Amino acid sequence: MSTEKKPLIVVVDDEVELAKVIAENLEQSDLQTATFHNSTQTLKFLQNNFANLLLLDLNLPDQDGFTLLEQMKREGIQIPTIFVTGNHATSNVVRGLEMGGDDYVKKPFHFPELIARINAVLRRTETMHDQKVTTNVSLTQEPFDFCGATIIPNRLEIKFPNGKVEILGKKELGIMQYMFAHQGEVVTRRNLIHGIWGVHADVRSRSLDQYLVKIRDRLTENGCDLEAMRTVHGVGYLYDPEPQAK
Repeated sequence: MSTEKKPLIVVVDDEVELAKVIAENLEQSDLQTATFHNSTQTLKFLQNNFANLLLLDLNLPDQDGFTLLEQMKREGIQIPTIFVTGNHATSNVVRGLEMGGDDYVKKPFHFPELIARINAVLRRTETMHDQKVTTNVSLTQEPFDFCGATIIPNRLEIKFPNGKVEILGKKELGIMQYMFAHQGEVVTRRNLIHGIWGVHADVRSRSLDQYLVKIRDRLTENGCDLEAMRTVHGVGYLYDPEPQAK
């Protein structure tokens, strides 16, 4: 008997019986399901649980699927999404794909085709995740400057002003990249943790502190100026290289 965890598919459809039939067919195809009939329940579930893929109807009783997807993005919930809807308008297909939807399946559909599309998106997503170092950093990322050091993601390396090159830990890289991407902004501890470990990660501030101490020590030991990297007490952190240039 296989112990491999089955992918969890969230099925969102206001038609209760159809959602039930979809879930039954997916479970017969070795997938797990969680079923909801409105956007409020769906958002609450995804705020607190990990899922591999979202099957999303457009016509929901409380708000449409497009609005739900926008809400999820604002909250940092990233999940591959296939729109499954009776709305066949080309403009909606285009909008769904441009918003980041991975596919658009029109009702009525054949279950073998739906399952094939789900598996195709799951495979594609897994391949993309192979390039991920942390939630916010990919191996394809361009090098960037941080406190005078050059960060090279595709080699997991940091090159210091003194010419020394060291291997960079994944979480160290993720923290520096997040702060670099939000330079000039105060980032909260919570957002920084979610940005590196993921929105559903159970990571304590203590762990984040340990990584930040390690980053500061490495930079200081190799001649980097830490003026741009500051703690905002009671809130979070600020990376702002602009004062150094003044």
